[in-house]
Amino acid sequence: MIVYQSTKDGFLDDTFNRDIEDVVLTSFKARTGHSVAKSEIRAWKESLLAMGKVLHNCSVPGNAGVAIEYGIPQTSKRIDFMLAGTNSDKRDTLVVVELKQWQTAHKTDMDGIVRTRFEHGEKEVSHPSYQAWSYVSLLRNFNEAVYESDIDLSSCAYLHNYDGSAAIKDPFYADHLAKAPVFLKGDTERKRLAQFLEQHVRHGERDNLLYRVEHGRIRPSKGLVDSLVGMLQGKEEFVLIDDQKVVFETALAVSRSVDGSGEPGQKQVVIVDGGPGTGKSVVAINLLVALTQDRRVVKYVTKNAAPRAVFEKVLTGTRKKTDISNLFVGSGAFTETKANVFDALIVDEAHRLNEKSGLYGNLGTHQVGEIIGSARASVFFIDEDQQVTWKDVGEKADIERRAKRAGAKVTHLSLASQFRCSGSDGYLAWLDHTLGIRETANPTLDPAAEFDFQVFDSPTELLRTIEKLNRPSNKARMVAGYCWDWKSKSNSKVVDVVIREHDFGMQWNLAQDGGLWIMAPESVRQIGCIHTCQGLEVDYIGVIVGPDLIVRKGKVQTRPECRSTQDQSIKGYKKMLKTDPEAAKEKADRIIKNTYRTLMTRGMKGCYVYCTDAETQNYFRSRLRTEAWPGSPAPLLRVADEASDL
Repeated sequence: MIVYQSTKDGFLDDTFNRDIEDVVLTSFKARTGHSVAKSEIRAWKESLLAMGKVLHNCSVPGNAGVAIEYGIPQTSKRIDFMLAGTNSDKRDTLVVVELKQWQTAHKTDMDGIVRTRFEHGEKEVSHPSYQAWSYVSLLRNFNEAVYESDIDLSSCAYLHNYDGSAAIKDPFYADHLAKAPVFLKGDTERKRLAQFLEQHVRHGERDNLLYRVEHGRIRPSKGLVDSLVGMLQGKEEFVLIDDQKVVFETALAVSRSVDGSGEPGQKQVVIVDGGPGTGKSVVAINLLVALTQDRRVVKYVTKNAAPRAVFEKVLTGTRKKTDISNLFVGSGAFTETKANVFDALIVDEAHRLNEKSGLYGNLGTHQVGEIIGSARASVFFIDEDQQVTWKDVGEKADIERRAKRAGAKVTHLSLASQFRCSGSDGYLAWLDHTLGIRETANPTLDPAAEFDFQVFDSPTELLRTIEKLNRPSNKARMVAGYCWDWKSKSNSKVVDVVIREHDFGMQWNLAQDGGLWIMAPESVRQIGCIHTCQGLEVDYIGVIVGPDLIVRKGKVQTRPECRSTQDQSIKGYKKMLKTDPEAAKEKADRIIKNTYRTLMTRGMKGCYVYCTDAETQNYFRSRLRTEAWPGSPAPLLRVADEASDL
């Protein structure tokens, strides 16, 4: 949907002879049936007046097409400004212009991310160049009118209030700036932008180009499909094994049974239940590729950014954003999505879904319902024992209830074979028993025969061992319960996780690595938490058990008051404690235990722990059938053998 459409001459007339913001608002109300916030109306006024000044002294022909606020199908994103015409080769051309009122921006160490100030403080957001290019990428890869007609696409960003260039044009962002140049405040920059537009739009719009783009069928291009399929081939980590293949084929058949032509029909919801290491994400990525290969509109969805970032990097082999980035999206992206826009949504880590979306948890109605409503078929991969925050609402019963409410047919599937933790189901049962999650028939563990689990007396020795094991393949990491404040986020010179009796201090995971913390080689000397490792795996995981989980007289106790006040995982605990203390304590207990269960199942080959509480340390040690801590011959010999050539 395009809110406002005219020619260059018509746009200039509305800008300089009328109040352009009122013209756009009137059109917006007519097209959508509702209004917008006053801040957005002010943005229209300032940014469109700035664009008017650019076009006024620009040789772009008066019959070039102008579109304002183009709502991109599949997303809640809107393109600020588009200019349509033909280029010097008489080829249809479209220029996307991202408009920003920013006055300041700061460089970050994350690809395509800057930090800028908004009304409620600073926030990390997409670099304007990346944002503009990503919109072009969406059009090129998903709008049939664009790729079938071979429309020439280009993009830029115009920060008309921004004086300085140091941060926004830092060489770190060179790749993005090359794809979509940035133009800033001032006469010189305004002339440069005019020249950019003149270069791409030499003649007026023909054959209703903007109308064709607005009404273009949404489906993946063959180029995108071929690229994605090629990325998956030859990657052993995505090969399907045993019941993974069965679940994949069943979920694929169910998703394909829904009419992909856009005609209404019965929705399909698939719920795949599977514990740690059963291959939920492997199946999810294969479904994403297979359904995209069918030329269906599909996305891979998670609440946490970390799994999306890691799987995107594994597929592409680069940390940089690519065309397939648009296939990966957060779970809060569907608050304004129309019904059945997607052929399928593949929801990994569905147990982490929230009720509300947005930075302040004030958008949408319910993520599960929004996802089901947005797609003809939706596949939820879930492990309820990995619900680790107060807001997690993804439960099988609730998904099924909302699916039936939407008239969807529900299919239940299960992944049973466990490939993480050396394939030891006994270890998972022992861990549940040891953490007090549930009683099992596995009260003790033989680390020599079942799974390499060791208890360390010193966090320093634990770190040293993890560093050694990391050297061959970059697959060992340290994690901890979120019991220490993240001070290094604002002061890179301080440490966060401090254990004074061992003269131990480490920082939480590096901000610049974002969701790729678990893969960045230098991050072995930083500590990850539940928010940066869930859904991911390494060969060896070192876990620091903080004071939020202790053992007294053989009974596991949780202490939510020992969590960092910065941790959002149990936000809501104190409020519920006043109204329903028993329910609050029970929920907090489950979250903390699930957190350590999740952390202790990230390792494919081994899990090594240090507990800040001595009695808890001895408790874990007492649950091992052989003494498995530094100083005992057999387990330590395995570590030494693997690290001997380092």
